Amino acid sequence: MRFGILGPLAVTTDDGGPVVVPGAKVRMLLAVLLANRNRVVSADRLIDDLWGDDAPANPGAALQVRVSQLRKALNDAEPGARDLVESCPPGYRLRAGEVDADQFTALADSTDADPLSAALELWRGQAYADVADQEFARAEASRLTEQRLVVHERLAAARLARGEHDLVAADLAALVDRHPLREGLRALQIRALYASGRQAEALESYAGLREHLADELGLDPGPELVALHRQILDQDPALSATPKAAIVRNSLPAQLDELIGRAEALTELRALVPSSRLLTLVGPGGVGKTRLAVAVAAELEAAVFVELAPLPAGDTRVAEHVLGVLGRHEAPGATVDATERLVSALRETGTVLVLDNCEHVVEPAAELAGRLIREGVRVLATSREPLRVAGERIWDVGPLAVPDDPRSLDSVRRSAAARLFMARAAAQQRGFQLDERTAPAVARLCRRLDGLPLALELAATRVRALGVQGVVDRLGDRFALLTSKQRDVPERQRTLTAVIAWSWDLLPAEDQRALARLSVFRDGCTPEAAERVGGAGLDTVDRLVDRSLVVMEDGPRYRLLESVAEFGAGQLTGTDADELRARHTAYYVDLAERADPELRGPRQREWLAVLDAERANLRVALENGGGLRLALALCWYLYLRGRLSEARLALAMSGRPDEERRAAPWRLGFALLQGDPVPDTVRKNLPDAVREKAPETGRADWFVAHAVLERGDLALAGALLAGEFDGPWTEAAALTSRAMIAHAAGDLSALETTATRADVLFAGLGDRWGRLRAADWLGGLADMRGEADRAAALNREALRWAEELELWPEVAAKLSWLAWLAVQSREYEQGRELAERAYRMTVEQGAPTAVVFAEMCLGMAARRSGRLDVAVRHLSRIADEGRTAPQPALYLPMVLVELGYAAELLGDAEKARALHTEAYQAAEEMGAPRDTIGALEGLAAVSEPEEGARLLGVAAAAREKHATPPAPAELDEIGRVTARLVAALGRPRFDELVSAGGTSPR
Repeated sequence: MRFGILGPLAVTTDDGGPVVVPGAKVRMLLAVLLANRNRVVSADRLIDDLWGDDAPANPGAALQVRVSQLRKALNDAEPGARDLVESCPPGYRLRAGEVDADQFTALADSTDADPLSAALELWRGQAYADVADQEFARAEASRLTEQRLVVHERLAAARLARGEHDLVAADLAALVDRHPLREGLRALQIRALYASGRQAEALESYAGLREHLADELGLDPGPELVALHRQILDQDPALSATPKAAIVRNSLPAQLDELIGRAEALTELRALVPSSRLLTLVGPGGVGKTRLAVAVAAELEAAVFVELAPLPAGDTRVAEHVLGVLGRHEAPGATVDATERLVSALRETGTVLVLDNCEHVVEPAAELAGRLIREGVRVLATSREPLRVAGERIWDVGPLAVPDDPRSLDSVRRSAAARLFMARAAAQQRGFQLDERTAPAVARLCRRLDGLPLALELAATRVRALGVQGVVDRLGDRFALLTSKQRDVPERQRTLTAVIAWSWDLLPAEDQRALARLSVFRDGCTPEAAERVGGAGLDTVDRLVDRSLVVMEDGPRYRLLESVAEFGAGQLTGTDADELRARHTAYYVDLAERADPELRGPRQREWLAVLDAERANLRVALENGGGLRLALALCWYLYLRGRLSEARLALAMSGRPDEERRAAPWRLGFALLQGDPVPDTVRKNLPDAVREKAPETGRADWFVAHAVLERGDLALAGALLAGEFDGPWTEAAALTSRAMIAHAAGDLSALETTATRADVLFAGLGDRWGRLRAADWLGGLADMRGEADRAAALNREALRWAEELELWPEVAAKLSWLAWLAVQSREYEQGRELAERAYRMTVEQGAPTAVVFAEMCLGMAARRSGRLDVAVRHLSRIADEGRTAPQPALYLPMVLVELGYAAELLGDAEKARALHTEAYQAAEEMGAPRDTIGALEGLAAVSEPEEGARLLGVAAAAREKHATPPAPAELDEIGRVTARLVAALGRPRFDELVSAGGTSPR
């Protein structure tokens, strides 16, 4: 399947056949997915991009419809193509292998006319033409439009070199009219006009540019155009020869291997260099600033590269050093200073000066650059900190992108960091390649090295001796590992230690201490934490950010690359390190204890995000003395995030006697949630459990009851919940558990009372988690009453809350509820899609109960839509699990009924009868009337006609008694069985037997 965005949206099959994508919203959905191709887009983001403030009443369902329509359109054109639109938590991903924009980008890197012409021929109009006004399309459309202009310029230069002066002049006329201020484009037009013998028109074009620049920007033309203008006035014969055929590249280092992962950066920098007087590439050591600057300079008309690293730190003779590289030596008796002579040399030729590695001579380099740009000379600089002069444009060179999904081979292959590592490793070891076996280790290596190109290249040199896993295993001693024996590499780049030490040695003592202390944090810290724990104030951290030793991220949040952090930790003395760890632990214990009550109130989302950001620091604090006190403060957070094993591990630490008493019920609850058996002591001590629960102990006591209930032990859970729970939150939590018991028992009155009261209490507290749990049982109540629309609306709203809070186990549960409701409403395809999303998410999250619900819905959807083999596979697995559970599994009767129907449809009536009978017995034992009814209706399908009619009568009477009308899908089953029985008995006899069954004491 091929996709086109260089013009109106277009889709074709591999053989060129057009694919019709129906409907404006479906086309917009495809456009959003293409703009984010091969990346997951959340459902919320898709809804916002498709509808904005005019979202429909049920946006989730509306989105599902559009997704289904898109999949159908793709599949109709090419069977199997529906799988290109993948359901991936928390939304969808389009796997787009062939996109015209990607093909264009690949061709755009060429310097030959034919590939460049082919690149431009891919365009059919404006990028994303039919959705160009949409926010989601603007960024890529702008980038592609700029890249298209760069290709036009490169093609014009290539054609001028071939002598096609008249054609180039004609082709560029319209482009210059549309982009009158683009100096590179204008220079090419002027050259073409002059070489075609149209000197007057060339001078008019220059005058027009100068007028536009002065009127609109208050600027003069750049030095290249000024020099070109002088050449025209002097009628320089060189202009008529090969106008831009030979590009001057003075002293640029030869590139001995491919520049990987910087295509987008090169595209952006190509556009920035012509419009920038001083462009400084800033980034940490080893990030690839020099390589990028050389690649950009290689495409300039004239550039000279000057390496400043040989100068001693603080040396003021930068101008003299540059003159030496240019070969402009001072004449005897000269009185003009070096800077003046340098200005004169560069201004005359229009050369761009590339100053590499300015950080150790930053002040004299900044002074020189400031003087040069005031005189019209353009400068491209690389430095670990900005030069900080007027007119400077700073461009941050970041590490290469690391794999976003280490488990996906495709994700690792797409990662720029992995591609660089693999290319360098393959050069060291013949036959080394990326596959399912090596991909996880490569992904881990890229992440541990933060995507830093030099570190990756040093690591690649070790693959031949150690293998990639061996390199990963030794990253704990990375400074000994990451060294190079290459003799042609500067000393400061032969080891990772030297790269970082080069920056460290340039720091004043105060900043060195601050950087070392910041190494105590893991995965970054807030400004408050940096100051309170590390004593690093705002000014100090700002200086470290400027020097590319600290990365500032949104939040704001400060982070050290892992290698910098390890280097800094090595500079700490024993006493200072111990004191620092103690302050770090105390800070995060205090943070967790402040966060815990907020997780049950209106600031729940905010504080979940705070703790998410500090996950690594909290883990370090647990290990460094936070102990059981910190573990107790994190219990609820870890439960909400579904990190049960992590919670158990933290709670296994020992603590003071009072902490041990508080920890006991939490330890038990998490153990039960992970499948441990209920200890006999819990059953024996029930009289103690049935008591009034104070708020400080009530939450933990409820948690135990909740865990018991999740295991399906309704009787024990009911006993544990029998006491009073003080405080609105614990009362509301206990009510949701009682609602679950009422739902299982089919007690609609108790279900309504408990679920409604729980929702009111949680709403008053502002606890979204609590409200979405209450929504489970308010939705369950609506479902049992046959109010399908209300049940779906409640669960969609709860799904939105769960996604906002990023509570993925709850998201999966809500998707399962919606899948259940879709199946009950005969929306089998929608039910299957929802269940598949829920199932994948629950497996990833490791939530056993949620896995069962999702897989049950998956099996039911398959059975109802006629895919009996798929249904039997899923349903048999969870039925076997339910039969062997310590307590009767609440879901077992429903699953057995579905298996019974499947067996009947497959022609095995005896097996079907046995399954329905087993379902009936299990439902009776549990006291679950709704499931008993389902089993009776299933038995009717495989009984002799008279017995079947009586069973339908019993079931109908039970439905009326318990106020649980059949759902549309259940009506289909009842109708199918009824038709068989009426055909066998006749309508009068059938009605008589049904009526008799309805009055039976059965």
